[in-house]
Amino acid sequence: MAEAGRDGIWVNGGAPKDGPRLFPGVGASLPPGVGARRRPEDADELALPTWFDPLLGSLHGARAEDFTRLPTPERAGRDSAVLVLLGEEEDGGPDILMLQRAATLRNHAGQPAFPGGVADPGDADPAATALREADEEVGLDPSSVTLLAELPRLWIPASDFLVTPVLAWWHRPHPVAPRDAAEVAHVARLPVAELAEPTNRLRLRHPSGWIGPAFEVRGMLVWGFTAGVVSTLLDMAGWSRPWPQDRIGELPPSTSPSATSADPTEPA
Repeated sequence: MAEAGRDGIWVNGGAPKDGPRLFPGVGASLPPGVGARRRPEDADELALPTWFDPLLGSLHGARAEDFTRLPTPERAGRDSAVLVLLGEEEDGGPDILMLQRAATLRNHAGQPAFPGGVADPGDADPAATALREADEEVGLDPSSVTLLAELPRLWIPASDFLVTPVLAWWHRPHPVAPRDAAEVAHVARLPVAELAEPTNRLRLRHPSGWIGPAFEVRGMLVWGFTAGVVSTLLDMAGWSRPWPQDRIGELPPSTSPSATSADPTEPA
């Protein structure tokens, strides 16, 4: 049985390496087998929005190959994590927290991304890494977040990263903003309805010849690793709509990775 780790993060209870890790349950509102982060004892019981149900149900059988065609090696380099944080708009629909890297960065300049980064030795698990990085990058309060699942680890060969996307619900949204303008230029909550809008979807061709999913939403071009995860989650949740997959664009030169990190699936 999983046990509580420090800062309320739950220690992995032996989940398969290629499958999702679901956090221990705390309420009847969650589907069978799906749980959430331990909440403070004085916190009110929180019911998940019903739009979460199809997505959480699909995660039971999810594997890394649902997100990428690249097999995850037994041994790889740096562990890292990103926070896939879903909130709820005023109209009741879901949105996803996204940031845009500063244009002056050496790698991933100007690219939209999930909050996240490389694990520190003191991080209890990928969820702890994702929450710490989100706090450092945009000032996210970890207590405002309900963790739902660690998705399958995904290998990024160009950087030799092993990235764990951490799915979470922003049960108590609050204002967030870049903490360091030299690293993060912009923070936005992108509505899922706009990400799923067919006119906002395309496939993007990288200079290497690789073609992958992309989104053009509110002035942000989401591509690479981030777009791949978003696209898969839209499909799993049943939020996707038919879109023109013959719409293929070219990756703008200003967003192309450097020669040392030319794999478009590298965390962006």
